Amino acid sequence: MTTAQNILNDPFMNKGTAFTLDEREKLGLVGVLPPYVQTIEEQAQQTYLQFQSKGTNLEKRLFLMEIFNTNRTLFYYLFAHHLDEFNPIVYDPEIAETIENYSHLYVQSQYAAYLDVEHPENIETTLRNAAGDRHIRLIVVTDAEGILGIGDWGMNGVDISVGKLMVYTAAAGIDPASVLPIVIDAGTNRRQLLDDPLYLGTRHERIRGERYYAFIDRFVRTAERLFPRLYLHWEDFGRENAATILNKYRNSIATFNDDIQGTGIVTLAGILGALNISGGKLTDQTYLCYGAGTAGAGIAERVMDEMMGEGLSREEALNHFYMVDRQGLLFDDMDDLTPQQRPFARKRSDFKNADQLTDLEEIVRTIRPTILVGTSTQPGTFTENIVRSMCETCERPIIFPLSNPTELAEATAQDLIVWSEGKALVATGIPAGSVTYEGVEHVIGQANNALIYPGLGLGMLASEASLLTDEMISAAAHSLGGMVDATQPGAPVLPPFKDVRRVSTRIAEAVARKAQERGLSRTGQTDMAAAVHDIQWEPRY
Repeated sequence: MTTAQNILNDPFMNKGTAFTLDEREKLGLVGVLPPYVQTIEEQAQQTYLQFQSKGTNLEKRLFLMEIFNTNRTLFYYLFAHHLDEFNPIVYDPEIAETIENYSHLYVQSQYAAYLDVEHPENIETTLRNAAGDRHIRLIVVTDAEGILGIGDWGMNGVDISVGKLMVYTAAAGIDPASVLPIVIDAGTNRRQLLDDPLYLGTRHERIRGERYYAFIDRFVRTAERLFPRLYLHWEDFGRENAATILNKYRNSIATFNDDIQGTGIVTLAGILGALNISGGKLTDQTYLCYGAGTAGAGIAERVMDEMMGEGLSREEALNHFYMVDRQGLLFDDMDDLTPQQRPFARKRSDFKNADQLTDLEEIVRTIRPTILVGTSTQPGTFTENIVRSMCETCERPIIFPLSNPTELAEATAQDLIVWSEGKALVATGIPAGSVTYEGVEHVIGQANNALIYPGLGLGMLASEASLLTDEMISAAAHSLGGMVDATQPGAPVLPPFKDVRRVSTRIAEAVARKAQERGLSRTGQTDMAAAVHDIQWEPRY
C-alpha cells in the first residue's frame, strides 16, 4: 500500500477532503483526493445529510461507524454537535443490535484487542499489536457475559468496549488515540453463538474459576506494565465475576466498574439532586431496592457508603436499606444470596407478616420507603397502588425506575408524575420527555451513567491518580447532584445529557482536586482545573 493510502486509511491521521494543498504536497496526496479543500464544517454538513437519509437506526449506526473507521476527528466533531441525537444510536440502545450481529456485520476491528483465555501467553503481544505506537491511558475491557438487557454475547461484546470509549471522548474530550477497547473471550454459554458458523469467537462454554482469574490477573499485570498511569474500566462482566474482580484490584490500581460503581454514582447523584429539591437529609431516608443484581446491589452499597460518610456507622446505615429480588424481600436465612446481597438481608423475625413479603406492594406498605429504585427489568411493577402508598407516608417520594430498554422499565415517568399528583421526584433509566401536570412542566432526569463516568475518567487522567477512592466517587456524585436548580418548579434531579461536556468538566475538576488533596495525584500540575483543561482533546484538524 502506498504512503498516501496508508494515511487515508489511518483514522487518526486521515482528514479526507480537508487536507490542505500544502499537506497534500508534503504527504503524497496530490491527485488522490477531489481537488476542492473542504473545512471540517463543510465535511460535517455533507456527512450529516447522508446520515439523515438513512432509513433505520441500524443503518444510521453502521453509517456512523464507517466515519469512525476512516476519520476519528470528523466522527467526534459530528458527535459533539449532535450528542442527544447520536448517543442512543452510537451507544445504548442501538448498540445491542450490532452486538447481537457483530460477527455477521464484521468489517474491521476498530483498533480493539481480542484476548483469548485459552492463550494467556499472547496477552502482551496482543496489547502491543493493538496499541501500536499510541500512548494508552484508558482501557475499557469486557468479557461480555452480562451486557445489560441482552446478557451473554461472547466475543461479539467487543462492541460495548468500542462504544463506551466513544462516549468517553464525545462527553469528556478524552483523546481517542489514547484509548484501547478490549474483549476477553472466555467462551460463551449462548447456544445460538456456539452453533453459528459465522461466529468469530472461540466456540466453547465459558471458562470459569481459577483458570479464568489467573488470566485476568496476568492481563492486569501486563497492562499496568505496558501502559504506566493506566485507568482500567471493567464493563459488563457477569454477576459472578464483576464484584470479585473489582474488589481484588480497587485498592492497588486506578480502576472502575461502571455496572457496579457508575450506576451507583449517578443514582446517588440523582438522589442528592432530589433531596436538594425536597430539602430532605440523606440519613433520614428509607431505601428500597427492587432488583438485587450487580447494579441494584452496587447502587445500594454506594448510597450506604454516602450515609456512612455523613456520620452513620455501618450498622446504622444498613438499617435504612431493604432489598427485594425474585424471592421477595431478602432475608438472612435464604441460602441463595450473593455476597453483595447478604449485608442487606433482613431478619425474618423482625416482621409479623414476613410470609407476605414476596409482593412488592405489600413490602412498600410494610416498609414505607422514601426512596424506591428499580433495577429489576420487570416492566410495570411500580404500580399506581405502590406510588399512592408511598405518597401517603412521604411528601416527596423519590422513585427511580432505572431498568432499560423502555419495554423493561418498572414504570413510565408520565404515570409516576400523574399517580403521585406531581409529588414524585423521578429519574428514569431511559430518556423520557417532560410531563406536564396541573400547569407544571416536570423535566425528567435520566440516570444515565454517561453523565458520570466520562468526567470521572477525565479527572483520573488529568490528575494521574493512583487510585479511585470512595471520597473521589463521592465528590463526583455531589458535583453532579449539585447542578440541580432547586428553585425551578418541575426541575430535573439530574442535568440533561445535552450538557454532558460541561457536566464532565465540572466532575473531572472535583475528582482531580480530591485526588490531589489526598496525595494520590502523580502529575506535577498543581492547578487541577488547568490540568483538566489541558488534557481535553478537541475534534479539530
